Amino acid sequence: MDSSKACSVKELPVGLDEATEEEYASQSKLLQEFTSISSIDKAWIFKSDSGIGSQAMFSISQPNLLANKKRKFMLSSSISKESINNVNFQWAPFPIEMTGVSLFAPSPSGSKLLVIRNPENESPSQFEIWSSSQLEKEFMISQSVHGSVYADGWFEGISWNSDESLIAYVAEEPSPSKPSFDDQGYRKGAIKDKECSSWKAQGDWEEEWGECYAGKRQPALFVINVNSGKVEAVKGIAKSLSVGQVVWAPQVEGTEQYLVFVGWSADPRKLGIKYCYNRPCALYAVKAPLYKSEAAEFDLKSTEESTVVNLTQSISSAFFPQFSPDGKFLMFLSAKASVDSGAHSATDSLQRIDWPTGGKLCSSTKIIDVIPIVNCAEDGHLPGLYCSSFLSKPWLSDGCTMILSSYWHSCEVILSVNVISGKVLRISPADSDFSWNVLTLDGDNVIAVCSSPIDVPQIKYGCLVDKANNSTGWRWLNVSSPIFRCSEKVMSLLSSHQFSILQIPVKDVSDCLTKGAAKPFEAIFVSSKKNDGTDPLIVMLHGGPHSVSLSSFSKSSAFLSSIGYSLLIVNYRGSLGFGEEALQSLPGKIGSQDVNDVLTAIDYVIEKGLANPSKITVLGGSHGGFLTTHLIGQAPDKFVAAAVRNPVCNLSSMVGITDIPDWCYVESYGSNGKSIYTEAPSAEHLTHLYNKSPISHISKVKAPTLFLLGAQDLRVPVSNGLQVRLPFLSLA
Repeated sequence: MDSSKACSVKELPVGLDEATEEEYASQSKLLQEFTSISSIDKAWIFKSDSGIGSQAMFSISQPNLLANKKRKFMLSSSISKESINNVNFQWAPFPIEMTGVSLFAPSPSGSKLLVIRNPENESPSQFEIWSSSQLEKEFMISQSVHGSVYADGWFEGISWNSDESLIAYVAEEPSPSKPSFDDQGYRKGAIKDKECSSWKAQGDWEEEWGECYAGKRQPALFVINVNSGKVEAVKGIAKSLSVGQVVWAPQVEGTEQYLVFVGWSADPRKLGIKYCYNRPCALYAVKAPLYKSEAAEFDLKSTEESTVVNLTQSISSAFFPQFSPDGKFLMFLSAKASVDSGAHSATDSLQRIDWPTGGKLCSSTKIIDVIPIVNCAEDGHLPGLYCSSFLSKPWLSDGCTMILSSYWHSCEVILSVNVISGKVLRISPADSDFSWNVLTLDGDNVIAVCSSPIDVPQIKYGCLVDKANNSTGWRWLNVSSPIFRCSEKVMSLLSSHQFSILQIPVKDVSDCLTKGAAKPFEAIFVSSKKNDGTDPLIVMLHGGPHSVSLSSFSKSSAFLSSIGYSLLIVNYRGSLGFGEEALQSLPGKIGSQDVNDVLTAIDYVIEKGLANPSKITVLGGSHGGFLTTHLIGQAPDKFVAAAVRNPVCNLSSMVGITDIPDWCYVESYGSNGKSIYTEAPSAEHLTHLYNKSPISHISKVKAPTLFLLGAQDLRVPVSNGLQVRLPFLSLA
């Protein structure tokens, strides 16, 4: 054979022809177009120097696929409200990339910006204080003072004091010295790893907070003086507490200055905390390490250990502390329903503490329910509070109305909450099936993002029609923005699709123990406008199980619908957003109730002529993977293919190696699971866990299944997926 001709023949991967390869290349390019759409992470508003209008600053991220990271950049805009029906955003010509920036936090007045760059290896943390025109201060904080500043959104906390002279924040405690040994035996004096040519011990073993916290040291509280750069650790906090979410308490003349923070106890041990709101926590107050100098300016000093006051002893969960503008009351969220039941997430409540005017703190302070836990709401009423965070400044000008986002069935909505009367209003359009998320407030106006499964995000500007009467409604104006621009091809594909939120009746209400469990659940259905029921259907299942799939824009889901699939995104009972009774109906019934809900939803769209029963696939991750592998085992003839990411396949083996072993018990046993949970499961327990697992049905599986397994996953370890050994499985 002529070697020159042989070299010119294109070699294709096994099982691919040129037409298929071309299709894959086209789909890959389209996926990149969807993936490149930017997202807004945070936003801030500043009053302009002229006093007319305001300035907005948006923190934006965009995936960098080649580096497997996110690009972060800032984009600013000048806002002028020309009339009640017209608002104008003048955008900067280009965004500014925030290379190497871990965190940034504007000061209360907006005149300064703190920028933090976390260290690599043994390098110091870098603190920068910027004014409107230049870098004013730069401080290098040595590893001997503290490690990286926490930027995880959970333990993370940065708070300027009122006169902007001090900043409190959460960082890793200093690395402890480790014993070293050489040929002479123990070597005196701690030395750095890089200086040690002989064996060096790792030091005392310490527990971590599970998934995403491997290698992270204990979070601790620090205060830095903005003028001098002096840093002091806050004394008196027990080693057993992991701290986060710090805020300065209101300054009262003639009294000590306090910091309020959230503390999570490590007693009896640390379990996985990411996505797990069932870890007990409380609000604490501690004296800040400062004194007033002769120049009447605040400075830092190392104080004796002071008493730490537990402000929320009477409640099992308290986080996201937020003071009212006048400092008269302290607001916080509570996940007591989650802590008390053991479910990793549940219905929140909004709480209030009246802050003592004399500055004297008491651990027996009365806690007031502003929004209590909703068990089962009447149709059209608030189904409960499901809030993932607060804005840094969530208050309207009346000083008692908070604006926040919350899940309402399959949508995210914007709420106004009067924290004195407890009155809650849905201020995003009630007739909209889009999801709405508040970004920031511009005075008494709201800047938000709304989107749907087929509509890329759009910035909206909400105006309160009548400030004297909050119930008269809000007017939402469109804002032209360069942030979410995408190609004409993507826009054309999205415009050819439609979506709806389906109400799926429960198949057998006689099995329901509560009224909330008998109410219909929901599924989001996405299809082409020309759908005649012949398009292949992908059933998409969220994890948790106590999470929710929202009617917001998802780049991956939009891509799948754009290449010809209909999507059935099921919020089975147990999902967030539907009341506590519906949520608590699932623990103890995983692998049966949730499986039946998904099958009921599939049958519903088939009966409506929306799907072809011979073209159904299913995918999900974590508990969604648990559901997927259950479905292909329990209903093997229902699905032609499946895909799972880090699926829970065998609870009996997972319970001994996961960072959330208690989850296995609560979801398998129900309300009794929390009390019988043990780190040494009996043979009876292991049998029960096995019988609840997809692996007990795996011999019946027919559908080819793609497995995507995380080699370093602490939540659902890789071994759980590898136990499922079938000849047609593809491991990635």
